[in-house]
Amino acid sequence: MTVTYSVSGMSCGHCESAVTKEVASLPGVTEIKADAKAGTVTVDSEQPLDDEAVRAAVDEAGYELVGRA
Repeated sequence: MTVTYSVSGMSCGHCESAVTKEVASLPGVTEIKADAKAGTVTVDSEQPLDDEAVRAAVDEAGYELVGRA
């Protein structure tokens, strides 16, 4: 399953890395593509992810999940 989320506050490669690291820690995540320029994070997972868990991971990285893109 692939879901793309809008994330505010990312502006560089370091931002992408921070978000990728936190979201990758969620169970079932198989691949992540963070794009600071587009303000999105695309997450591939084995099963549907809880949006609140993704929101918490993005928050832990220091950014804000706005919603699904």
